[in-house]
This record gives sequence, structure tokens and C-alpha cells, in this order.
Amino acid sequence: MPQYLLTVVEPSTGPIPEGASIEQIMKDVGAVDQDMRDTGVWVFAGGLHEPSTATVLRPTDGDVLTTDGPFAEGKEHVGGFSIIDVEDLDAALDWGRRLARATTLPIEVRPFR
Repeated sequence: MPQYLLTVVEPSTGPIPEGASIEQIMKDVGAVDQDMRDTGVWVFAGGLHEPSTATVLRPTDGDVLTTDGPFAEGKEHVGGFSIIDVEDLDAALDWGRRLARATTLPIEVRPFR
């Protein structure tokens, strides 16, 4: 079965959910994650630290330049992801919809080659 990457797209600025709101989001995301595991489509998932924690390695003239910070500045960034193994794009989109509702954020669905 093909594997798909479900990318959680977070805003880079603005208020972050707190208190009961974030607790509900985490509960809902946990439920979707558990459903993925229970149905056997879950491969791997994880959340990421803020883009400012990134280190970029860029090949330059036979060497590798190391810089702090994100690769690109933007209004949005990757906040986390899930990799699933499903029958087809329609199944991946169904899981993406569930994750979008749980996170309250956009989810990008992309197949692996």
C-alpha cells in the first residue's frame, strides 16, 4: 500500500491555543493517532519544535555551511506530521480530514514516491 505524509501546517505568528482549548486539541489528536494505530495505517508521527530551533546545512563549493534558524521565513511552518500506509489517496484524504478537525489546522497530504 502507498504511504502518505500528513503535514500539520501551523501559523508562524499569532496566538497559540492555551488551557482547555489546547487540552481538547491534544485529546482529539491523540484519539485520531490511536485510531490510526488501531486500524493499522499508522507508520510514524511526531511534533516539531519551533522553526527557530532549526539548523540548516547548505552545500557550498564542496563544503557545508551551517546556519541557525529555519530554511525559509514564512507565515506558516511544519509543526508536526504523520506517516500513514493506506490503500489510496481517498483513504489518505479521509485521515487528513480527521487530523485537520482534531488539530484545527490545515493538513497537507502528499504521497511518497
